[in-house]
Amino acid sequence: MHDHVASAIARPDLISLEDGLVCVRFETMKVVSALAAVEDLLARGVVRPGDTLVDSSSGIYAYALALACHRFGLRCLIIGSTTVDAVLRAQLAVLGAELEQMPPSQNLKLDQDRRVRRVREILDEHPEYHWMRQYHDDVHYLGYRVVAEQIAAEVGGGVSLVGGVGSGASTGALATYLRQLRPDTELVGVQPFGSITFGSEHVVDPEIIIAGIGSSIVFGNVAHELYDVVHWCSFDSALAGSVDLLRRHAVFAGLSTGAGYLAARWERELNPHRTAVFVAADTGHRYAESVFARHREAAAVETLAPQQVSSTDELALPWCRMEWKRAPAPATHA
Repeated sequence: MHDHVASAIARPDLISLEDGLVCVRFETMKVVSALAAVEDLLARGVVRPGDTLVDSSSGIYAYALALACHRFGLRCLIIGSTTVDAVLRAQLAVLGAELEQMPPSQNLKLDQDRRVRRVREILDEHPEYHWMRQYHDDVHYLGYRVVAEQIAAEVGGGVSLVGGVGSGASTGALATYLRQLRPDTELVGVQPFGSITFGSEHVVDPEIIIAGIGSSIVFGNVAHELYDVVHWCSFDSALAGSVDLLRRHAVFAGLSTGAGYLAARWERELNPHRTAVFVAADTGHRYAESVFARHREAAAVETLAPQQVSSTDELALPWCRMEWKRAPAPATHA
């Protein structure tokens, strides 16, 4: 029996959708990361019960950190993206977390820059607060070890792990730990167009940037040398993936999952001797209006295919795939 809801939802369910296609379904993925990170900080005496933890978030990390603080008796301050919705605002308030939300912005870089700048201002005012630095502190890798062990125990044969890159902690950590158990594990990262992380900042998606899996600023937790392949998916492609995943397999998951599902289907076709294991980071509730209400607009996934590129200069909507070959960060990170 669990002693707190956070530990109950931290572990994912592995769902075999088809031969060679497995979904690692989280209710809220970053809970496993936040719990382990906070527990480690407490064990090392970096923070103590009653201290205030602060970080910025576009959504699911805010909830995860609020749950971890609730579990361990800490205060929580979130500098939230404009994308934080009313449901999450209410949850944070009742959990006792303080939310300071950025004003609306269509520009991801402006939103992220403002959030980080505000965190620094708060730390200047309150140096006793602890900045969690989810984008840069590899303490956020720790929680994914048990998930990697779960995948290794339940999925046989070679694995192609597919998921959003985001802060770098989730897929980076899962691949790191999986390769200790399965050295031949391949890592496939999923990015939105417009993200600086793998060099697509020059390509603009006319719909929206899938903020949870991309970035307009450099994230220290992204280890580019871990990734074998990168897919860039547009909003429309990800929408098609999310709708098909619900319609075909009854898995209700977010927009980044739809992009990962598309990439995983493609990787399975290219490597039928391996199992494509993709990460579903959260449920689809916050996309009810922006994605699932538009299900009639969704293209059939069978009609979609990525353009194979050999350089980020060739990137173009709506979907591209590139053999990254564990190369270092692009020049934009210099």
